[in-house]
Amino acid sequence: MSNLLLPRSDVGEFRRRYKWMALGAFLAFVVIVGRLFQLQALDGAEYATIAHENIIRRVVLPTTRGVIRDAYGKVLASSRPSYDVEIVPGRVMPSARPVRYRNGLPVARDPDSWPKLAEVLRLNPEEKRTFEARVRAACVSDEDKSPCWHTPILVREDVSRDIVAELKQHHDELAGVDVVGVPVRFYPYKDLGAHMLGYVAEVDSETLLKYRPKGYEDLAREEQQRANPLGYEAGDTVGATGIERAWESYLRGQRGWEKRVVDARGRYRSGPETEQLVDAPPRMDPIPGRDLRLSIDVELEQAIERAMRPHAAGAAVVVDVRTGRLLALYSKPDFDPNDLSGGAGRARVREAYNRMYADPLRPMLDKTMSGAFQPGSTMKPFSALAGLEDHVIDPDHTEKCEGYVVFGRRVFRCSHVHGKVRLHDAIARSCNVYFFHLAETVGMDRIARVAQAFGLGDKTGLGINPEAPGRIPTRSWYALRYRGQFRVGFTLNMAIGEGDVTVTPLQLATAYAAIANGGTLYQPQVVRAVETSDGAVVQEFPPRIRRQVPIAPDNLRRVTDALYDVVNDPSGTAYPARDPTLDVAGKTGTAQTGYVVKKEDDAKMAWFLSQNHAWFSSFAPAHNPEIAVTVLVQHGGSGPEVAVPVAMQIVHEYERLQAVRAGRAPSAKSPPGRPGPRP
Repeated sequence: MSNLLLPRSDVGEFRRRYKWMALGAFLAFVVIVGRLFQLQALDGAEYATIAHENIIRRVVLPTTRGVIRDAYGKVLASSRPSYDVEIVPGRVMPSARPVRYRNGLPVARDPDSWPKLAEVLRLNPEEKRTFEARVRAACVSDEDKSPCWHTPILVREDVSRDIVAELKQHHDELAGVDVVGVPVRFYPYKDLGAHMLGYVAEVDSETLLKYRPKGYEDLAREEQQRANPLGYEAGDTVGATGIERAWESYLRGQRGWEKRVVDARGRYRSGPETEQLVDAPPRMDPIPGRDLRLSIDVELEQAIERAMRPHAAGAAVVVDVRTGRLLALYSKPDFDPNDLSGGAGRARVREAYNRMYADPLRPMLDKTMSGAFQPGSTMKPFSALAGLEDHVIDPDHTEKCEGYVVFGRRVFRCSHVHGKVRLHDAIARSCNVYFFHLAETVGMDRIARVAQAFGLGDKTGLGINPEAPGRIPTRSWYALRYRGQFRVGFTLNMAIGEGDVTVTPLQLATAYAAIANGGTLYQPQVVRAVETSDGAVVQEFPPRIRRQVPIAPDNLRRVTDALYDVVNDPSGTAYPARDPTLDVAGKTGTAQTGYVVKKEDDAKMAWFLSQNHAWFSSFAPAHNPEIAVTVLVQHGGSGPEVAVPVAMQIVHEYERLQAVRAGRAPSAKSPPGRPGPRP
């Protein structure tokens, strides 16, 4: 009995251990409570946001790019609906994700929807293998922010409506598959005016880095807006060339977004219950881009295309001499911007690029403004004005043309033996010998000064494509190039538009427009107004004058009289190809290319490249000018034989269109007389 009342030694040991156990339990409880406090009180808002983001997805609503119309409302560039198929890798192929275990057993996963998608899209075995490899590469890790869940993969672009309907029909079987509506740029006239309009393309990495520098994602929303005002993101399309590039900020528009509820399988849910989960604001509507109204007449462009069909390469420019607005810009060979704008897929874009860059005629080059060529005899009116302005030549003085002239050891030739000619005849009959003597008297710098005053050898500032400045050389230019070894032959070549003289068709057209209107050199314009989608004018662009060329009216009249006889006098170079129903004045030109045939050249291409450039620059009606037309047929041969007929067709179609739009019959040719510049 007494032994029972005695304390046991092991009970004290237990009590000592119990204290430690209680302390350990208390500390564990404190840690748990502290962790719960951290999760719910300190970090609760952050985790609530993460949980919210897991069920709320912000879906981008694409904007509509502005429409481009011609002067009469015909659509030249718009957007059409296109449907792309995207997949979320981790949802469309759960079998690609790493295996997870619970209690030593693998966790069951949803079945793959990939086989059904491949069947609906009619993917071939090679395509299936390619996309499966991309999915497995994305799902090496299936953490919440891994590409497995947050980087959609584009499977098909611009699928047909039948496939879209089939995908909608099998929506419940295709977890992780999204059909995304994307507007695609569409050019209804295809290659007509392609260089002028340009095309859109996916934004390149260099441009994207400019607007989204390193650390961009960490910036505040206001700072992001300042750095990237147009909201460029990877995969966006931007204007690549032409008006699409130059007027990108007007055409682009602003994307919108919409918040949607998704379930664990990534499927969108709707209904009153889901609407309560979406916080305000639930949506921001996209803002469409502004529309552009051009000064271009697409029907006149079509007429130029018909007139240029017999020729492989060239350019044509039509400008309103009263305003400087461009009515037509045509460059050949051209391309279909629909092939380059990505609507038919990247394979078609690559194919189009490869084909065009392999073409020796360089279809990507805008020959109206990006290519500079020797102008040939179309330069002669400016050489004549240089002599008349400084009173260093007598317009009634005659020179005898025997078909050539010798300077030093070189023979400079004329196209014919013209006999005795004065200035008027030298322009009308295009006598080189007369202008060789004129150049010797007038000098290079005087000719250069007048040519530059009319805008030759200088960019026009149109700005829709890179402009070649061309070249109007001076004595100082030759002094730098040839280190003081200046030759008289340089001036002789310059006077007839050969040698180192180069101009663009756009420069020449604006220069002849200035001759026609009395000396006003306008800034060429192609966009007439910016409009809203309902046609309201936001901003209109009035004509802009670059300068008033300081030329005496009497001297300008002498030149325009001679240009009239180029076409209308039986001895004029353009007379055989004239249209008797038209009142046209202008100047022909045949420019040597200086191409040297190489042994490795293809025979046909070498023959083509060795042919002269054919020019005709003109204005009409000669008695009351409205338009200036410049035609270049590259490697076409003779200007009078090749370029003049093209220009006559253009003028004829212009007058026909004007008459139809005014509701009257085409007017007859003006009575014989000497034209003068418009007052």
